[in-house]
Amino acid sequence: MEAKGFTNDGTVDLRGQPVIAAKTGKWKACSFLVGYEAFERMAFYGVASNLVVYLTTQLHEETVPSVRNVNNWSGSVWITPILGAYIADSYLGRFWTFTISSLIYVLGMVLLTTAVSLKSLRPICANGVCNKATTSQVAFFYTSLYIIAFGSGGTKPNISTFGADQFDDFDPQEKKLKASFFNWWMFSSFIGALLATLGLVYIQENLGWGLGYGIPTIGLLLSLFIFYVGTPMYRHKVRRTKSPAGDLLRVPIAAFANRGRALPTDASELYELNLQHYINTGKRQVYHTPMFRFLDKAAIKESNNSNAPRPPCTITQVEGAKLVLGMFMIWLVTLIPSTIWAQINTLFVKQGTTLDRHLGPSFEIPAASLGSFVTLSMLVSVPMYDRYFVPLMRKKTGHPRGITLLQRLGIGFAIQTIAIAIAYVVEVKRMHAIKVHKILGPKETVPMNIFWLMPQYALLGVADVFNAIGLLEFFYDQSPDDMQSLGTTFFTSGIGVGNFLNSFLVTMVDKVSGRNEGKSWIGNNLNDSHLDYYYGFLLVISALNIGGFLWASSKYIYKREFEVKEGSVQVEVRTLDTIPLGLQV
Repeated sequence: MEAKGFTNDGTVDLRGQPVIAAKTGKWKACSFLVGYEAFERMAFYGVASNLVVYLTTQLHEETVPSVRNVNNWSGSVWITPILGAYIADSYLGRFWTFTISSLIYVLGMVLLTTAVSLKSLRPICANGVCNKATTSQVAFFYTSLYIIAFGSGGTKPNISTFGADQFDDFDPQEKKLKASFFNWWMFSSFIGALLATLGLVYIQENLGWGLGYGIPTIGLLLSLFIFYVGTPMYRHKVRRTKSPAGDLLRVPIAAFANRGRALPTDASELYELNLQHYINTGKRQVYHTPMFRFLDKAAIKESNNSNAPRPPCTITQVEGAKLVLGMFMIWLVTLIPSTIWAQINTLFVKQGTTLDRHLGPSFEIPAASLGSFVTLSMLVSVPMYDRYFVPLMRKKTGHPRGITLLQRLGIGFAIQTIAIAIAYVVEVKRMHAIKVHKILGPKETVPMNIFWLMPQYALLGVADVFNAIGLLEFFYDQSPDDMQSLGTTFFTSGIGVGNFLNSFLVTMVDKVSGRNEGKSWIGNNLNDSHLDYYYGFLLVISALNIGGFLWASSKYIYKREFEVKEGSVQVEVRTLDTIPLGLQV
């Protein structure tokens, strides 16, 4: 293939024909994809950033139910990619799963724009008194939201992995280009989020919700048109395993069936296919690791006189299951950081609505616009991370990345803990100002500038440069072969479960703190609540979570693969964590 100019990794075009490397893929193809990502993130954050304000001011929901509903919807947006990734990896492939899901996504945006535009679909207000939304109005609005969540389930896990597929891992030059892909991918996401929090939020509150939702809907349609213009340039991975999820589930079942058998002392005595099989199929053979040794029993060879209906699992299959189990262990300690992140679009916004938001005599900053400082700090920090931090640490550690992926996550979690500590201190100051000025009403403005909240927003943005990019990169790299889409759902589902967890915590804290006629920590009137106690609670569990992360990361063993080239007898053992993936700027 290489002599004819085809790609080395066996990628094909939409018709299943081998593609010519010089005419397809690389950043030329990815340029169509990053445009979609920017518009999609603008649409998502255009809804998510200000949703709690819409629910409380337009649908007239109370604080706790509105926060819970925002978290539940956001959680659904981030959890449904599990289904989308499974369909892509097992049945339709990334391109067609994305195509169908993106149309569902657009349908949801059109319906949502309709819901906020038509008077018949909103509560009626007369003489300053507004009725609560009717059952049909609420049903239409939330149906639109959850159609978006369902569509996102097929787009989110597949568009980023489809982008990574545009680079040939077996071509040294393309492998070098791929090194910066996930950083630039997230960079385009940040641009979309910035446009939403700076522009769309202001339009929604000052020019109309219909216009504020209509603009990203049109942008999404335009970006889809651009995406399909690039179709002739795209490379498509060939699915080499009929049911990767089925192979994964077979390992623990086989290990349990062999639970009474003794493991051989030498791992080479476990069952594995010969190297020629991997050369012929294009699959990658994974090196044996001592992690989760109980799963090795799935690869115990049968005796010579055995009449077993099928051979045992291979070492490569067993190692795939170990990788998923190891990633799940790391995933568990990302849930609390995701819960902290959920505050940006919920309680941070409600907190901001109580403060002085004036910038000059007539201009008032929308509370949700402070989310732009998260994005701005990301946009500044990404190039600084690569240009200064990585080279500095590379000199000290000798590691190509400067630090390992798990070290990168640990630093992000630590910065995030500092951010929630600052949020706690600022809330204590806000409560002090309320006490001094004897403010009691829910709509009274606390004489404290909204920019006091800026440090907590900015630090969460810096933390996300370590966390978000690091997690996406970690789960993609460590996924078993043919399961990259499903692997990236560890990243999205962590955010989703974090939102559900925050919804649960907010509900339980409100019930427990407000019982026996006590003052709720998160009441409808934040000027007569104890939000500082809730932030203090988040600070404690964040500190405890860092301890859990340190333990989990000390147990994790990175994925190692044999790379075999046809006609060569040399075998290279590669540890994926040593591949440089810094952003080249």
